[in-house]
Amino acid sequence: MTQRITVLGATGSIGQQTLDVVARHPDRYEIFALTASSRWERLAEQCLATGARFAALTDEQAAEKLWNHLRAAGSETEVLAGHDALSFLAAHEQADTVVAAIVGAAGVRPTLAAVKAAKRVLLANKEALVVTGALFMDAVHESGATLLPLDSEHNAIFQCLPPEGVNAGVEQLLLTASGGPFREFTSAQLEQVTPAQAVKHPNWDMGPKISVDSATLMNKGLEFIEACWLFDVAPSQIDVVVHPQSVVHSMVAYRDGSVLAQMGTPDMRTPIACGLSWPERVESGAQRLDFSQLAGLNFERPDTSRFPCLALARAAMETGGTATAVLNAANEEAVAAFLAGKLDFMGIPAVVEQTLAKQHAPQCVDVDAVMDIDRQARNLACRLIKERGC
Repeated sequence: MTQRITVLGATGSIGQQTLDVVARHPDRYEIFALTASSRWERLAEQCLATGARFAALTDEQAAEKLWNHLRAAGSETEVLAGHDALSFLAAHEQADTVVAAIVGAAGVRPTLAAVKAAKRVLLANKEALVVTGALFMDAVHESGATLLPLDSEHNAIFQCLPPEGVNAGVEQLLLTASGGPFREFTSAQLEQVTPAQAVKHPNWDMGPKISVDSATLMNKGLEFIEACWLFDVAPSQIDVVVHPQSVVHSMVAYRDGSVLAQMGTPDMRTPIACGLSWPERVESGAQRLDFSQLAGLNFERPDTSRFPCLALARAAMETGGTATAVLNAANEEAVAAFLAGKLDFMGIPAVVEQTLAKQHAPQCVDVDAVMDIDRQARNLACRLIKERGC
């Protein structure tokens, strides 16, 4: 049967690459719904190309523009508006698979809605787990939803794990990190990094926020937290290694000394295709890995003195409670300020560290309480950013 797919965050990098993979297999997949924040022009193009039944924008003015454009083009796509519309479409009974590709904490509620509706959820929104943690995984288990990771690192671990999971002789999970564009920068050079430099990732095609997170190594910190929840392991069972070539996407080390690695070119269409078709395999459009052209594979330990975000993420996970939600909220505000020219590059980890030190992070019993902590942490981070200036 044709798989009906809803893409949350369709106009972002992961969303666009998902649509590319889907278009290669019209006999297997059809687009049911597409959502975005405010980029109505891009969403209009996608709706016309895919014939999506529904489209939703959180920005109501943008949604009106989208509706007018689609009607003028003769499209019958139904347009919805507001944040609740995303959760409605994520849980819609006629959708089979939900690709959770919204960047940031904005994706928490719609991703949870998909989980509670027992959908097949392809998770690229790592913040859903970083922010809500056990609440999210409890919802997965209670609903019977199928959760498949789309981040290249988590998808790699998923492919390398045995069917029985980490209890079948697994000793350690090894997350690889490219090191970002500033891996060899000195501390003095990092002080001068500009937004234009930070959004140019050397290997991956990603949006501006994730590119900055990669440059600070916060992206790997968030992935570290996500991996703890996804695979039900303690922080001590996960290590991070810098691998500049981004060919080995992550590894699983076993007690007998074996290490299984998943490899491929740095192209997000590979894990997307894996998630869409699992346990089968389909063409992704990614270039094949040519071993004869590899000059070498290098690995090194991350330098947390120059890139403290990774250590901050590990510490937040070890602290527990809602510390990881505080970490994420502060980071999102700090990155936004950096991209807007209101905060220097090294101000990002400084603001995150200060917010973690000042913001109370209790254990929360429901998502509303967690999102209240998220709001408090954002307000605190914004005050700290204003105090620092640029």
